[in-house]
Amino acid sequence: MPFEPFLSIVIPAYNEEQRLPDTLAQLQAFCARQSFEIEVLVVDDGSQDGTCRIVEEQALTWPWLRLIRLAHAGKGQAIKQGFLAAQGALVFMCDADLSMPLEELPRFLTAMQEGCGVAIGSREAPGAVRYREPIRRHLMGRVFNWLVRLLVLPDIQDTQCGFKCFTRQAARAVASCQQLSGWGFDVELLFIARKRGYILREVPIAWYYKPSSRIHPLRDALHMTRDLFAIRHNDQSGCYEQLAQPESVLAPGNQRGEE
Repeated sequence: MPFEPFLSIVIPAYNEEQRLPDTLAQLQAFCARQSFEIEVLVVDDGSQDGTCRIVEEQALTWPWLRLIRLAHAGKGQAIKQGFLAAQGALVFMCDADLSMPLEELPRFLTAMQEGCGVAIGSREAPGAVRYREPIRRHLMGRVFNWLVRLLVLPDIQDTQCGFKCFTRQAARAVASCQQLSGWGFDVELLFIARKRGYILREVPIAWYYKPSSRIHPLRDALHMTRDLFAIRHNDQSGCYEQLAQPESVLAPGNQRGEE
């Protein structure tokens, strides 16, 4: 009988040999505790270190771990290819640093089973908690979110958290229209999902700031702001026009979705 996961976890990775062993160990332990099947896809974005070797070695004893290798093109492209390759009824994007504990993941599954098409990990929704985040980093994020709400998504308080869950149909639908590979790809995914009629819900999470974050405040703020205007331009140019009807969400015991 073919393996039919209920959940696909997509992890974009670029030069993650230091953090990946612990992350994969935590993921394997988490998957073993669940009552449903989970596949984990590590999408390597052209790493120049031992990232691929670590995944390949771990996959020898963990058959539901898959490696997708790409030329370096940006985190957004890694997410896109992971979404298109995922086989689960639900598709969860997850940062390699696990700044959100995996124990928070069931909150996303609950939101999906209550009828939303996209559950967004939020550090701003009521009940969310941030740990150890520098004030400058927090202020930069809030200014960017103000621009997001002004230009693209008026009612989403946190678009940049790296933990989001999609139905498989929604994941493939947004990935098929995705244009951006830089930091603004998160906003674009959510914009496309809303345009296609999916319900978006913010899920409050506990989130831990990791000092090894690769964000460069000034440079990346300029790039992300540019991406917001690119999304508006793409929308006006008709890049996101093909509409689709949202699908019903499957329960863990019913893993056969449409193709």
